[in-house]
Parts: sequence; C-alpha cells; structure tokens
Amino acid sequence: MEEERFVKEVIPKSEDLSRWYTYIIKRAELVDYAPMKGMMVIRPYGYAVWERIQALLDRRLKETGHTNAYFPLFIPESFLKKEAEHVEGFAPEVAWVTHGGKEELEERLAVRPTSESIICAMYSKWVRSWRDLPVLINQWANVVRWEKETRPFLRTTEFLWQEGHTAHATYEEAEEEALRIISIYKEFIESELAIHVIDGRKSDAERFAGAIKTYTVEALMPDGKALQAGTSHNLGQNFSRAFDIKFESKEQKIEYVWQTSWGVSTRLIGAIIMAHGDDSGLVFPPSVAPIQVVIIPIPKGDWTKDILPFAEEIFSSLKSVGIRTLLDKRDEYTPGWKFSEWEMRGVPLRIEIGPRDFERKEITISRRDTRERIVTPVRGAVESIKELLSEIQRSLFEKSKKFTEENTFKTNDYKEFKRIMEEKRGFIISPWCGSPQCERQIKEETTATIRVIPLNSSPEKSLSCIVCGSSPSTFVYFAKAY
Repeated sequence: MEEERFVKEVIPKSEDLSRWYTYIIKRAELVDYAPMKGMMVIRPYGYAVWERIQALLDRRLKETGHTNAYFPLFIPESFLKKEAEHVEGFAPEVAWVTHGGKEELEERLAVRPTSESIICAMYSKWVRSWRDLPVLINQWANVVRWEKETRPFLRTTEFLWQEGHTAHATYEEAEEEALRIISIYKEFIESELAIHVIDGRKSDAERFAGAIKTYTVEALMPDGKALQAGTSHNLGQNFSRAFDIKFESKEQKIEYVWQTSWGVSTRLIGAIIMAHGDDSGLVFPPSVAPIQVVIIPIPKGDWTKDILPFAEEIFSSLKSVGIRTLLDKRDEYTPGWKFSEWEMRGVPLRIEIGPRDFERKEITISRRDTRERIVTPVRGAVESIKELLSEIQRSLFEKSKKFTEENTFKTNDYKEFKRIMEEKRGFIISPWCGSPQCERQIKEETTATIRVIPLNSSPEKSLSCIVCGSSPSTFVYFAKAY
C-alpha cells in the first residue's frame, strides 16, 4: 500500500512532461528554487551528477591537449563592446554591476554571460609568436544570463558550464578544433549520458553571436522538442581583430590568430532527466548515477545479526571495485517505502536481501530501467552486477536512439510539414534553399527552427526548397526547441 501511494504521488510523465519534470527534480532533491527569481540551488544529489559529468568530460578534454584555467567573473563594458555582433547578441541578457560598496564604478562591469571578451584580452598579452600557438584552454565556471522564462537545469539566470577557448595559427586548425570538440561532445553524450544526438552545423540565423560557424549536437526530448546539448564555434578572426591578438608567423609575418569557443552546461542534467525518466521517477544511466547500486536488507527476525552483516559484506565487495553503492539500513522506513524512494531517485540497480536470500547465499537484483528481477548467487555477484550496469547503459542509449528514429520524419511538402509539427513534433528533415527569408517564414508560421544542417551536406539540384520551391537545396533538420 505504501508503494502504491507513493507512485500515485508522481505526476505521470506521459500525461504532462512539464509538471512531471518540475515535481521530480524537487522530490528527488536534485534542486530547489532560490529566493531570487530564476535561480536554482543544486542540492548534493543533483551536484553529484554534475561532478560525474565534469570528471568524464574533463578527462576527454585533457586527453586532447586542453588544460584548465580560470578567468574573472566580471567583464568591463568596454571589452564586451569591442566585438559588435557579440555584444548585440548578449545585450538583453547581461547583468551589470554599477557600484563597488558605496562607490559608483567608473565603468560598468558585466557579470560573465560568456567569457570570449575577457579571455581574448588576456590572449592579446600572451600570444606573440607562432611558438605560443595553439592555445588550448578550458574553464569550469558559472555564468549569468537574465532569462525571461526559466526552468531548473534547462534555462536559469545562473548556471554552471565548461567553456573552452582556443587560438590557432590558421583557419584550418581552428576549423579542425571546432569539429573535434563537437565530435567529443557527441561521443560523450551518447556513451556516458546514453542520449542519442544529431550533430551538424547551425544556420547563420542560429549561430553564436560573433562566430563564423557554429556546430551543434541536438537531442530529441519526449515531448518532441529538440534540446541543444552542446555547441562548438569557429570564431574566425572576429575576436582576434577586435582584441588585437597578433602573432609572428614562421614566415615572419604579423598575423591575427584564428579562434574557437565551445561549451556544455548543467542543461545536460535536464536532458538526462527528461530523456530517461518514467512515470515512477528518475532513471539514471549508470555512468553518471550518483548511486549505482542500493542495497536494502529486509528487517525480519534477528536481522542485525545475520542479514545485515551479509549485506555489509556485499556492500564492501562492490565498493572495493569502484561501484558507487549505498547500504540503506535505516529501520525507521519500511522496505516498500525504500523500494519506491530509490526507484524515484533513479538508482540503476537495487539489491534486496531477506532471510531466504541469506540462507541460500543469494541476492535479488532489480533493474530500474526494465524492473526485471534477477536472483543470483553471491559468488560471482560482483561480475554479474558489473555486466548488468553495462547492459543498462547500452539499453538506455538504444532506447533513446530508437525514440529519435521513430520521431524523425521526412517530407518535401510544406502542408505536411505543418501538420507533422502541429500533431507529432519531433525532427523533420526537409529541403531548404539557404534563404534566411524561407527560414524565417517557417519559424513565424510553425515556431520550428533549423536545428541541424548535417555535416558534409551540400546543395542538390534535384531538391526543391520546402517553402519557395527553389533549387538547389539541402536537407536540414527542423524542430521546435527548448
């Protein structure tokens, strides 16, 4: 009965994703709302997910030669104004500091919305010769953007992210870097977060302010909306010219550097929640789950003398091989309540140990993703659990990939395009002539935008634009988005 009551508390995801999401993130103690509008407090259970993301992605970035640094939170207004398109793109979202204590500042300071300008100011001091290149720096930081509509993890006034900023001797090196990073993001999100993503380039209307090219990875959420999961930008020489970042080449010529910037944020946690959760709560991929296995001893008879020591042995065995394990031996809650609680919190595997399990030297394992129950001998249980965790990781990704494929549609007919976007949503692959006017018309009439222009795609004479009928055109991915 307790389990039934608990499950009924959860607003069904299948009925109302938005309300389900809001309820679950608070009920699972991932976040709480801060006293300031649009800001969130990331609680320990939620921050543990971010720590896993940091560790796994940071390793990948360092393996490719990037190093971490930290730059100031405050940016002089004059720095932001140096790159005109950049400041125009961020102006509505910038928070300003006008006073230090009781004194009015001579120059306003922007609270970091992104760090291109402050980092470029430093690169202009550090780069003198081709020998100083490439500069491959990343920082883990917080940023502030004064958003009108907010939702924890997905869009908040302050959020956490990593932002890489690199400088190169040639356009080709910068382009290679931008593409390398987007491929790292795709591999990371798919292998560690178990979320299928589509990678490609943004249209000019959707690219980052100040960039010449923006690459993206886009994930499809259960409500058919696309979520931008990460971006990588080839900045060209826009910032190096604005900030006078010059170097002497091998040919002894003075040239401007070519730059990139790229990042992912705590938005990835929101993607995990929406992509994998179900009507009973969270479902975490084992790779980023704060707790991979929870052990629940059943308090029957003199359980503290037999069942509990048995559970503690299993707990120690799992911990010793690096499996993130919790032994829930609280006696103020019933086993049924614990089952529901840890299910709601998304723990991939639950181990139940009762009197019969103890007698037979067995354990009962329950998978969170499929709810399959498996009885296995204690001997060899550690290896079995490792295999199950790997299988859950694979299974969640395949489920995500299948969902994306089943909700990706292809049409050359604009009427059908509108019908699909209204009734089904999802990704729609359609031909586009490259005209900003056609792109704008689709956005105005359907609220859908171009999410991805596939890599290595080129216009085909046989394709007619879905709006104006012009050719040549290119197939692109449209979707409504967060």
